[in-house]
Amino acid sequence: MHAARKFFSVSLLLFLLIGGSVSDSFGGEYEGVKVTPLIKTTTSTDGQKLSYPKLDNPEVTALIVEIPPGGETGWHLHPVAVYAYVLSGSLTIEMENGKRYSFKEGDAIIEVVNTPHNGINTGQVPVKLVVFYTGELEKPTTVKVKRKYQ
Repeated sequence: MHAARKFFSVSLLLFLLIGGSVSDSFGGEYEGVKVTPLIKTTTSTDGQKLSYPKLDNPEVTALIVEIPPGGETGWHLHPVAVYAYVLSGSLTIEMENGKRYSFKEGDAIIEVVNTPHNGINTGQVPVKLVVFYTGELEKPTTVKVKRKYQ
């Protein structure tokens, strides 16, 4: 894919994941461009109210994450806001309190912040995610933790 087109696609996806208003931003300016809203929310997956910290050195990291069938991310937390889009497969997010949230191809995920969780590929094919971390330069976006409750 051409670099400018890839940048536009990633920028549009991030814009939609963080709740931008399509009609306000695009207004007829881009004829022939199809925009499909993925999610618009004020809370994370588990209902936490979203908040944006003031950072001295903000940094956005975008990754493709692949988890094989039966694979897990391991218990971890994010000290920063994280947004994901499921490109393929099915993923279950298990929370420390035992609650589970399931996502499939085409779903947008608003990750929990400072809350231990584990991602599990519950399907028969690899899970492939586009993940955006809105962190800070030189600081971790993911921290491995031990599960407190079994």
